[in-house]
Amino acid sequence: MTKNKKTVPNFINNQFDFILFVIIIILLSLGIVMVLSASAPSAIAESGNSYSYVIQQLKAAILGIILMLIISKIDYRIYKKFYKAIYWISVLILLLVLIPALGLSSNGATRWIDLKFIQFQPSELTKIGLIVFYAGYLADHKSELKSFWKGFVKPLIYILPPIAILYFVQNHLSASVVIGAVTCVMMIMAGCRLLYFVIAGLIGALVMTVGIIALQATGKGGFRIKRIMSFMDPWADATEVGWQAVQGLYAIGSGGLFGVGLGESKQKYLYIPEPHNDFIFSILAEELGFVGCVIVILLFAIFIWRGILIAIKSPDMFGSLLATGITTLIGVQVIINIGVVTSSIPNTGMPLPFFSYGGTALLILLCSCGVLLNISRAGSKV
Repeated sequence: MTKNKKTVPNFINNQFDFILFVIIIILLSLGIVMVLSASAPSAIAESGNSYSYVIQQLKAAILGIILMLIISKIDYRIYKKFYKAIYWISVLILLLVLIPALGLSSNGATRWIDLKFIQFQPSELTKIGLIVFYAGYLADHKSELKSFWKGFVKPLIYILPPIAILYFVQNHLSASVVIGAVTCVMMIMAGCRLLYFVIAGLIGALVMTVGIIALQATGKGGFRIKRIMSFMDPWADATEVGWQAVQGLYAIGSGGLFGVGLGESKQKYLYIPEPHNDFIFSILAEELGFVGCVIVILLFAIFIWRGILIAIKSPDMFGSLLATGITTLIGVQVIINIGVVTSSIPNTGMPLPFFSYGGTALLILLCSCGVLLNISRAGSKV
């Protein structure tokens, strides 16, 4: 994946990956249409205006496209100069939720920062910041990557503070899982020994299994154990913990092959809690059917394919790892979201990129796509 260090001439005027750009616009357009459809009942119930959610999403999309095009003209190599500072900023920004005037609680978790004129989850910025950090760190220490201590243990130590804050302070397990997965993929692609990750994964799975059994036996597992039990049999408690999963499955099953028609979903009428957020894929399945789901999944597959090609063609290791991290981040979030909606994995809060409602999350996503497009410019002439 990586190449020998070479001088990369000015590539800013090179053509970016047009196929990737088209896929981004198509996914974004479909996402806005689905937010319009899925959010209408909730918007009417809350504000009396069925367009209130989609208007905010559309504003974020337009601004995001502008920022994406601007960032696609900024040399990605600039970020490498500041990757250490970016790491500390990424960690410290997570702690801002502890400030009473800034931290905003929702559904029992304090994950948001409220600046009055804007609200956002700092974890979204941290994900991108850690990708930049690990791309720079691994590129600078590539000669040490085969070593167990310097190439495996030491890099993973840097991920402990953000994961600890996300899990213990923000109660945000899904973000911790995503960050851990992206970091591991980047380290493997950089040249770390795969055997170390296999052994660590097996040990981790064993410890997790024992822990779940112990928590269930002692009755101290809290809502996470309830979610796992609900995942195994959502109909066992279909009116409480399993409600969202069951209603999501009803929506998917109702869609059939071609769906009930755009805007014709019944489950979005307050059966599925906040259907325009994490469970928007179930509304898509109900309205557009199996065929619509396959098309959307294929679009994401093309996005990931183009991201991999950009990583392969990048003229330097930093660009290659940066493209790998961004592509993996989006891919992992898609897999987890669809897995949760289809009850293939336990329920956890994970938005579907380009589709789930959230203005700041969409802005950050499109900015990261701008970085990916910029890297594609550098590789277009290699």
